[in-house]
Amino acid sequence: MIDVVVMFFLLGLAAGLMRSDFKLPAALYESLAVFLLLAIGLKGGLGLAQQPILPLLPQLALVIGLGAVLTLIGFTVLKGFGRLNRADAASMAAHYGSVSVATYAVGVNWLSSRQIAFESQMVIFLAVMEIPAILVGIVLVRGMGKDTQWGKLAHETFLGKGVVLLLGGMAIGWAAGPEGLAPIKPLFFDLFKGVLALFLLEMGLIVSRQFDEIKKRGVFILAFGVLMPLFSGALGLFCGLLLGLSVGGLTLLATLAASASYIAVPATMRLAVPEANPVISLAAVLGVTFPFNVVFGIPLYHRLATHFYGAF
Repeated sequence: MIDVVVMFFLLGLAAGLMRSDFKLPAALYESLAVFLLLAIGLKGGLGLAQQPILPLLPQLALVIGLGAVLTLIGFTVLKGFGRLNRADAASMAAHYGSVSVATYAVGVNWLSSRQIAFESQMVIFLAVMEIPAILVGIVLVRGMGKDTQWGKLAHETFLGKGVVLLLGGMAIGWAAGPEGLAPIKPLFFDLFKGVLALFLLEMGLIVSRQFDEIKKRGVFILAFGVLMPLFSGALGLFCGLLLGLSVGGLTLLATLAASASYIAVPATMRLAVPEANPVISLAAVLGVTFPFNVVFGIPLYHRLATHFYGAF
């Protein structure tokens, strides 16, 4: 059966495609995004409070490398087979080398609703995998030239809303521990699924607006939007096996690798590579990859994780 939160996404998608006048207030959508980022960070910090940090450093190095490799592979495919210019190929590759908080949240909910455990450091992977794809994408276009405003780009990358809320939430969860978080548990833990449902309702409306662009761009956008996450998810699963993750951890790392950013990367690439057309990337990410992952991808990644678990 389709998860109930995905049904909310499908409702929003159907309403948008039928040109309904329904929409959520922009302020509410922003508030829901802030809530989800903080809630995910708090949950990750709570788990990290119960384990040492030092052994995680090799794992972080591997997932950072994963984000960089996915960006390079995406760039090669987009420039060679997609025949995009260098700026558009690098920008779109950075989207696909990075990660989606919304897709991760759906994956967490999918596992939690089935009582499938996963490692607490997954939220750290979520935070750090935003960064290498952005940097690689910029270097692919600009090189290491002096004209690049690295100070502004570093501020946008490392102090963007998503990274600050995730890392801040983790720090609070880690410092407060179970007893300290108890008073706010009803808000940030118990209401998580309901807030995610409302967020995905609006996401369905947003996705519906990308369909006209997909029609213009043709078969390649559709093919890349499905095949790239399948390849990336498989590579994420392989990395998870090397790290010795549980079935739940393998599923989430594959989901992270298969997802694509539609918040942090567009904002940063707009600053760093203004000549790139953001509509192409967002059409693929929001119009194809995001729906594919939340409806079909996550169950598939879990099935593969279950099959290959313990292979190494």
